[in-house]
Amino acid sequence: MVKLPVITAKKLIKALVKLDFQKDHITGSHFLFYRTKDRKRVVVPYHTKDLPKGTLLTILKQAGITKEEFVKALKKK
Repeated sequence: MVKLPVITAKKLIKALVKLDFQKDHITGSHFLFYRTKDRKRVVVPYHTKDLPKGTLLTILKQAGITKEEFVKALKKK
């Protein structure tokens, strides 16, 4: 089982873009991303602090991404 790293919203957004999500729009301090192939929508709170584990897990669940896929996307350049 993969342990999730503690990350900021900026790193999460970079990983989502690598996983084919595109920025749909911004509402206040929340970025909304959309992936057309499976019509998944994800809301990312954009703050300067690290994301809480529960928030990160909920975002991954919304996106339909496994922990393993997410960690691979973080390591990709």
